[in-house]
Amino acid sequence: MTRYLLRGATLPDGSPADIVIDEGRIVSTAPGAASDGPGTIVIDAGGLVALPGLVDLHTHLREPGFEQSETVLTGTRAAAAGGFTSVFAMANTLPVSDTAGVVEQVQSLGDAAGYATVRPIGAVTVGLAGERLSEIGAMAQSRAAVRVFSDDGKCVHDSLLMRRALEYVKTFDGVIAQHAQDPRLTENAQMNEGALSSELGLKGWPAVAEESIIARDVLLAEHVGARLHVCHLSTAGSVDVIRWAKARGIAVTAEATPHHLLLTEDLVRSYDARYKVNPPLRRDDDVQALREGVADGTIDIVATDHAPHPRESKESEWDAAAFGMVGLESALPVVQTALVDTGLIGWQDVARVLSTAPARIGRLTGHTHSFEDGAPANLTLVDPSDRSVFTLDRLHGKSVNTPYEGLELAGNVRWTFHHGFPTLRDGVLAPADEVAASAASIAQHRIGAQSHG
Repeated sequence: MTRYLLRGATLPDGSPADIVIDEGRIVSTAPGAASDGPGTIVIDAGGLVALPGLVDLHTHLREPGFEQSETVLTGTRAAAAGGFTSVFAMANTLPVSDTAGVVEQVQSLGDAAGYATVRPIGAVTVGLAGERLSEIGAMAQSRAAVRVFSDDGKCVHDSLLMRRALEYVKTFDGVIAQHAQDPRLTENAQMNEGALSSELGLKGWPAVAEESIIARDVLLAEHVGARLHVCHLSTAGSVDVIRWAKARGIAVTAEATPHHLLLTEDLVRSYDARYKVNPPLRRDDDVQALREGVADGTIDIVATDHAPHPRESKESEWDAAAFGMVGLESALPVVQTALVDTGLIGWQDVARVLSTAPARIGRLTGHTHSFEDGAPANLTLVDPSDRSVFTLDRLHGKSVNTPYEGLELAGNVRWTFHHGFPTLRDGVLAPADEVAASAASIAQHRIGAQSHG
C-alpha cells in the first residue's frame, strides 16, 4: 500500500501534526516527519483540520429493493464525499433486513464497494410490522455481527414488544434505536403542529407524539437495564426527557440530525417537498434547544438520517410527497455552520459527535477512529475556512432531495482516507475500480493476518 504524509494538518485539539500513513495505519502524528523517500505521497494539509473518520449511525442505503433511490455503492460514495468512513445501514429495505441472510448481503455489498465500512442495522420486528420480534439473535451471531436494531421509519409502539426487544439485546450488549413517533397521534400528519400548520391547512404533528414515546422507553430501559438509543430528536421537550433520564443514570443515548439543527418549520410555507421530513422541521426554539443539547452532551451524536428518494417522489404536491432528505455530503458543513461557527462547540466536540461517540454506541469494532499510532487510518481533512453555496454537484448519490441547495454553508471536506486509501482526493472521489481493488487487497491482508495469528 502507498505511504502518505499529510503535512501541516491541525488535530481536533488545535495541535499541529504531520500525519504519516503506512500499510493502512497511522504511523505517526508528530510534527517534522520526513517524507522517507520518493515512494511517499506528500499532501499539503496546511490550514486543514484532521478529524477521525466520520461515522453515521443512521443511513438509508435503500439496497436491496429500492435501488432507484440509492444503492450501497452510490450511498457509500456519498458518504466518502462527506468525510464518512463508516455508515450504519437502516433496515427498511425490501426484503427488510430482519434475517441473517439479508444483513450479510448488505455487509457484503459494502465490503465490495470499498468506499466506507458498512454495518447493517437489523429490524426489531418482522417486516417492520410491529407484531413479533425478528431474528435478533441470528443477526447478532451472523457474520455481520449486528449490534444495532431499529424499525426506523416506524415506531415500536407496543410496550410489551419493546420491553422484550430491550431484554433480548441486553444479552449481547446490543442497542435498540427507537423511532419515537406515536402512530395514533400522528395519523396523516404532514408538518409540525402549531399556528403555522393551521395557517397552511396541513395536518399537525404534535411534539408530544415524540416525547411520550421517549419517556416510556427510557423507563423501560431502566426497568430491564438495557441500552436505548433515540433516533432524530426534534423537540425541546425531547431534550428535557433525555437530560432527565441521563441524570437518573439510565443507559440512553440520543441523536440529532443536521437538518433539525439548522432548519425550521417556516420553510414549509413554500410547500416545497424538499423540506418534508420525519420527524418534521420544528420551531426555532426547538432548534436552539437541540443545539444546546449537543453542546452540553445531552445529545450524544449527530446522525444524518440520509434518506434518498427519486425525483418523482419529491416533485409533487406536499401531501403526496415522500418524507426524507439526503444528508451525507452536507452533514459536516451544517455542523460547522450551526455549532462550530456559532461558538457552541469546538473541533474536539465535532470529532466526538460525528465519529467516536457513534462508533462507541454502534460497537464498531476493528475500525478505531482515533489518531493513535498504529490505529487504522480512517480520517478526513476538512477546510474550515471555506464558505460556499451548496449546489447539487456536491451530491454523489442517486438522489438529489437536499434541503440545502442554494444555502451558504461553512467548511468543505477535501480528503477522506478509509483504511489508508484516499477515497476522496482534494474534493474528487476516487474511481470505483480503484476503491474496489483497494478493498479487495485489504480483505486479503486481513485473511492473511488471521491465518498467521
